[in-house]
Amino acid sequence: MIKQTRKIAILGAGSWGTALASTFSMNGNQVILWGKNQSDIDDINQNHQNRRFLQEAFLDKNLKATTDLKDAVKDAEIVLFVVPTSAVRQVAGKLASILPSLKNEIIFGHAIKGIEVDSNKRVSQMISEEIPSIKEDDLFFISGPSHAESVVKRAITLVAVASSNQARAAIIQAALSNSFFRVYTNSDLCGSEYAAALKNVLAIAGGIIKGLKMTDNTQAALVTRGLSEMRRLGVALGGKSETFNGLAGLGDLIVTAMSTNSRNFRAGLGLASGKDLKQVQKEMGMVIEGVKTAKAVDQLSRKNNISMPISESVYKILYENAKIDDVVADLMNRPLISEE
Repeated sequence: MIKQTRKIAILGAGSWGTALASTFSMNGNQVILWGKNQSDIDDINQNHQNRRFLQEAFLDKNLKATTDLKDAVKDAEIVLFVVPTSAVRQVAGKLASILPSLKNEIIFGHAIKGIEVDSNKRVSQMISEEIPSIKEDDLFFISGPSHAESVVKRAITLVAVASSNQARAAIIQAALSNSFFRVYTNSDLCGSEYAAALKNVLAIAGGIIKGLKMTDNTQAALVTRGLSEMRRLGVALGGKSETFNGLAGLGDLIVTAMSTNSRNFRAGLGLASGKDLKQVQKEMGMVIEGVKTAKAVDQLSRKNNISMPISESVYKILYENAKIDDVVADLMNRPLISEE
């Protein structure tokens, strides 16, 4: 059976956008990667690398890149947003002004793991607000345990593509799957988006635990009780409980909360070493999604009266200058309760 290839535009030339673009491209799809930084685009086109984000990794040689948004999407069948959460509305707004001039029918989706602060909107809600012609139910979302650094090295990776429109999810599944990158589908867009965002906050806690030289016992406790927090809030906001046991939930939480490939984990390591948030962000030089998401999660948990003691502790460290030792002591001295 001959695999159908697609024309695909990836919006966002950071590490994850680049890794996805290269994977789509090596599957025979015609892929254009859009980014703002001309030096990154030149590196991709001339050297088949994106050394600012992925250092020594080599990308598929057929991958093309551009700084021209209209050129990127003009013939696309699939458009995938992979920009930071804070840039979603700006990029979607620019795309909205371009779409009326296009004749091609496009499937839209994203691979962004965040929640907007104050509005507390999911990314799919933000995109559909900025581009009224796109319905949230028609969007897809790619997530799961998938560090970009491993994907570009062709490490065996499993992810999930979530969408209320399963026919569209199946198209993405076929276009992205290969011998090392396996894609599953699920119908829970809402739950998958919340799971992907919430685990970033817990990943900061994972880095703190590692930085304090705590044991595997503590890391396992974080993953287990952190997952309970994610599920409580996600289900209260419309997600399905089973989604949090899958790739979008538990799978992504494990890989993010226990690996130095995670920016959020590395941020936690920095905080545990005594650095303040500004210093950690400056040294990282890249967006740490869990930092802003921690604020959004604090707002959502308070608004919905959902107990999230670990996430609340991360918020206190990030935004209230709470001492890590005091936060850990407070967690361990909470009233004893049932695990349920």
